[in-house]
Amino acid sequence: MSFRSSDTAIDEIVASCNGDLRGAVRALLLINEHLETELARAYAAAADRGLVERGGNVLH
Repeated sequence: MSFRSSDTAIDEIVASCNGDLRGAVRALLLINEHLETELARAYAAAADRGLVERGGNVLH
């Protein structure tokens, strides 16, 4: 998120789902799942390249 308020972002997300709160939550959950998958891939790629050390993490 940029510098806009959380309330504004929430309002925009709900509006993009035509006011459907369940739809907005569903969309956010799907986006979160996608981002978690991308993060797992980034960690795996870093580990393959030796960028992740035991007890430490370059990505964090």
